[in-house]
Amino acid sequence: MPARHEFENKLNELHKDLIKMGTIIERSLDDTITALKNQDVDLAKKVISRDDEIDKMELTLEKECLLLITRQQPIAADLRDIASVLKIITDLERIGDHCSDISEYTIKLADEKYIKPLIHIPEMAEKVKLMIKDTIDSCVKKDIELAKKVCDTDDVIDTYFDNIVNELVELMSTNSNVIKQCTDLLFIVKYLERMGDHATNIAEWIIFTVTGEHI
Repeated sequence: MPARHEFENKLNELHKDLIKMGTIIERSLDDTITALKNQDVDLAKKVISRDDEIDKMELTLEKECLLLITRQQPIAADLRDIASVLKIITDLERIGDHCSDISEYTIKLADEKYIKPLIHIPEMAEKVKLMIKDTIDSCVKKDIELAKKVCDTDDVIDTYFDNIVNELVELMSTNSNVIKQCTDLLFIVKYLERMGDHATNIAEWIIFTVTGEHI
C-alpha cells in the first residue's frame, strides 16, 4: 500500500475515534443533566464512572496522533490536522471532567427538594452539547463557518450564565434558607459555562490551523 494512502486511512481512523469520543461526551452531558433534573444518584454515579473511559480514550487518541507523526511523515497540512485533534481531545477530556463534577453535586443535592424546577440550566446544557457536536464536525470536515458558529454560540452560553446567576443571587438575597443549594447550583452553572469555553477554544484552534489566522 502506498505510504500516502496508508496515512490517509490512519487519519480517517483517527477522525472516527474522535467522533466516538465526542459521542460519549455528548451522552455523558445528557446523562449529567437528566440525573440533575431527576435527582438520579445511580445515573450520576454512572457519569462519574464513565469519566475513566473518557480518560482512557484521550490517552489512546493521543498515542494514535503521536504514532502518525513519528511513523507516517505527515506534511505541514497533515500536522495541523493532527494538532487540532490533540487540542480537541484535551478539551473534551476536561468537558468530561466537568460532567463528573456536576454529577458529584447531583449526589450532594439528591436528598433536597429543589427550590424551583430546573428549566434554564438544562436549556444551557443543550446549547453546550450542540457546541461540542459542531466543534467535532468542524474539525473532521475542516468547516470554518461551523467553527465560527461555535464561537458565536459562546455568547449565548454567557447570557444563560449571567441570567441564571442573577436569578440565583436574587433568590439568596430574599431567602437565606436557600443559600446553600443556590451556591451548589452556581457551581454547576459555572461548570457548564466552562464547557462552552472549552468548545470555543477548540473552534478557535481549528480556524487557526486551517487558515493560519486568529479570530
